Amino acid sequence: MSNIINIHVAKTHLSRIVDEVAAGAEVIIAKAGKPMARLTPLIGVRREKKLGLLKGKIKVSDDFNAPLPADVMADFEGR
Repeated sequence: MSNIINIHVAKTHLSRIVDEVAAGAEVIIAKAGKPMARLTPLIGVRREKKLGLLKGKIKVSDDFNAPLPADVMADFEGR
């Protein structure tokens, strides 16, 4: 559901409106009662993160953070 507000109200309460849109609301801005623009969030509504979703499904080797061999580093660095 979207809210329709007049451009004067949008200018006066822009900060509050941006907070509402960032929280997932959609706002239509009208000029003289005619819809002119739609404000929507840039990203979808944030979902709660589920930690440990892949627990037991992947394995990280013990040397994961070990330095890379010199020849591999040379390739990355263009030497």
